Amino acid sequence: MGIIERIKEIEAEMARTQKNKATEYHLGQLKAKIAKLRTQLLEPPKGSSGGGDGFEVTKYGHGRVALIGFPSVGKSTLLTMLTGTHSEAASYEFTTLTCIPGVIRYNDTKIQLLDLPGIIEGASEGKGRGRQVIAVAKSSDLVLMVLDASKSEGHRQILTKEFEAVGLRLNKRPPQIYFKKKKTGGISFNTTAPLTRIDEKLCYQILHEYKIHNAEVLFREDATVDDFIDVIEGNRKYIKCVYVYNKIDVVGIDDVDRLARQPNSIVISCNLKLNLDRLLARMWDEMGLVRVYTKPQGQQPDFDEPFVLSADRGGCTVEDFCNHVHKTLVKDMKYALVWGTSARHYPQHCGLSHRLEDEDVVQIVKKKEREEGGRGRFKTHSNAPARIADREKKAPLKQ
Repeated sequence: MGIIERIKEIEAEMARTQKNKATEYHLGQLKAKIAKLRTQLLEPPKGSSGGGDGFEVTKYGHGRVALIGFPSVGKSTLLTMLTGTHSEAASYEFTTLTCIPGVIRYNDTKIQLLDLPGIIEGASEGKGRGRQVIAVAKSSDLVLMVLDASKSEGHRQILTKEFEAVGLRLNKRPPQIYFKKKKTGGISFNTTAPLTRIDEKLCYQILHEYKIHNAEVLFREDATVDDFIDVIEGNRKYIKCVYVYNKIDVVGIDDVDRLARQPNSIVISCNLKLNLDRLLARMWDEMGLVRVYTKPQGQQPDFDEPFVLSADRGGCTVEDFCNHVHKTLVKDMKYALVWGTSARHYPQHCGLSHRLEDEDVVQIVKKKEREEGGRGRFKTHSNAPARIADREKKAPLKQ
């Protein structure tokens, strides 16, 4: 029996099992088994060289956005309108067969937009090159899930389920659970918040399923069984997602209003070019890019080429900005002068831990090198050797 058949068998058993207090431990063990099998499914086959037939492209610009969706929902048309890059669009499905990159120039930044082939149900099991598409999505900073507004709402649930199966968590944050394996000492279980959806016994059973008998576990929030399994696996990717409903020009105004009010959703029409500017603004807000302008000492700020920082790519502090400019600038920095919304007054003297905000102006003041000067006890530098053994020995006296 293959891995996919075993997964389907366990899912059928979970569907048959009633959910109550007596069966929650059994269901927890079944969830752990499915998570282990799906991890094995994603691993490359034994004996392979590691190189696959994927279509990964080189990262370019200050951020990466992936277009994901079913075939013929308007992904290629959206790429052409936002970037100007030609991507073939036709009235039949699977027009796009490889990854086509484009660049959006927005707010003095360059954002890479990837048009990926349409995926179908069962993509997590390898159908229709679904694994390659999802692998590219894992390396993105933001996912735009393009949906057809004229079709059923079930497409959104199907795609979300496929992402969940391969370890992608959309619009979620990592659970506040501390987990560390140990060599000896048994299992140490602690919690700082009341747990209502999981208990100590269920945690022990899940760890036993993974053959972990020595570990440290600390719950800082009321987490679920799935959250605990995600922490044990350790290969989950938490990524932001915006649900883009295209073709709103073929549905009624009531449906458009209902779709627009859903969380993390935006409605557009590529045919009539409706709401594309709002889509770009929403992408900018979700990515959280921070533009920082430099000011040389005694000169005007340079507003032509900003340094672009983000919380997902390094951080947004003064130290991250210095590393972005040059790796040795942190050692030479004395303090930083900051103008902008992050400063309490203009200019503000800041250290390395100060968090910068969008369109801040930063001037780095370096440490001055010590100059030799002064006389007598005011002398700053001594020519004498540091150790007594290094001193020059005088010639012995003549007898």
